[in-house]
Amino acid sequence: MDLQVMVSYLPLYRDALFLTVSIGWQGIFLALAIGVLCAAVIHLKVPVLRRIVGIYIELFRNTPLLVQLFFLYFALPKVGIRISASLCGALGLGLLGGSYMAETFRSGLENIAPIQAESAQSLGMNRGQVFWYVILPQALSTSVPGLLANVIFLLKETSVFSTISLMDLMFTAKDLIGMYAKTLECLTLLVVFYLIMLLPVSILGSLAERRLRHAEFGN
Repeated sequence: MDLQVMVSYLPLYRDALFLTVSIGWQGIFLALAIGVLCAAVIHLKVPVLRRIVGIYIELFRNTPLLVQLFFLYFALPKVGIRISASLCGALGLGLLGGSYMAETFRSGLENIAPIQAESAQSLGMNRGQVFWYVILPQALSTSVPGLLANVIFLLKETSVFSTISLMDLMFTAKDLIGMYAKTLECLTLLVVFYLIMLLPVSILGSLAERRLRHAEFGN
């Protein structure tokens, strides 16, 4: 293994890491917003919208991100809709993640005892206020483990961004291997930089989950 070569590649991997993290977290925040809205529609049993949300969840949970990115980036321009590669990456990740987040939030909502809503309504709250101020905060708390698992899953899914010519970590590694044939060095750096991206999220997630468990159960 040539350490000098690896050191010379570090700036390229650093730039690729920044791009991957930036687009990845844009997609994750979009996924969280979509997930909350979809879970609310399902929980509140909104007519028509509930069926649309159900179709969306099944569609995006049962198709690979790679296929979704290809559709957004290569198929939409055929009907006059062109979006940049970075926007395509964030949008694709957000739509995929939203379907998973929706199911996670829905599970959290179902774990809230009905008496919570009944008590809030007895205090004069309407249905919307009960959901946003009483039910949803508790559901978010119970959904933390699932949400963190989804976040890590989505960050790992950024590895397919290279297929739409985004200069992410995977694209950088493949490009350098193709030019210089330094396979071991490039793949080692790829593993290291993915760990740099994912380990902090995993550690912070474990700490947050432990604190929430302690707050709820006292141990």
